[in-house]
Amino acid sequence: MILPIVAYGHPVLRKVAEDITPDYPNLKELIENLFETMYKAEGVGLAAPQVNLSIRLFVMDASPMGDEHEAFKDFKKVFINAHIVEENGEDWSFSEGCLSIPGIREDVKRPEQIVLEYYDENWTFHRNVFTGIPARIMQHEYDHLDGVLFTDRLTPLKRKLLKSKLTAISKGQVDTSYRMLLPR
Repeated sequence: MILPIVAYGHPVLRKVAEDITPDYPNLKELIENLFETMYKAEGVGLAAPQVNLSIRLFVMDASPMGDEHEAFKDFKKVFINAHIVEENGEDWSFSEGCLSIPGIREDVKRPEQIVLEYYDENWTFHRNVFTGIPARIMQHEYDHLDGVLFTDRLTPLKRKLLKSKLTAISKGQVDTSYRMLLPR
């Protein structure tokens, strides 16, 4: 089932998400719905807070970038109760966008490498090092779990310049190919 994506300004996007347990209701179905929603919106990652659930869960599929980067072929993962335990390397800029903030892309600086602890969809624990674009996608989605948006990582001047566009998004004055849930 395709879920509506929460628009900028919705309070769930500012909450710190909670860890879940293996008996979380309908978890397998929720994971399937997250992937289906992400694909419909043409995204490469989607966090549960973006579908109005304040839980520590996100999905990503970098496979569409597999044509450009061999490492991304079949790079489809589920991250439950994810926690970044280490950040390494130089910060580097890359243009990011967000399904909750449609129509806006900006350069964001992030560390090139992270160490991430998480559970997969089978509740197998992982502690992995990720670098480059996969690490970037994970950091972006991980931020959603902590109530942080990519626009928070921009300079104050850049945020000020985007203010009217962000206000328009929060009022639903944006065209998307997917349903959005607006702030109350």
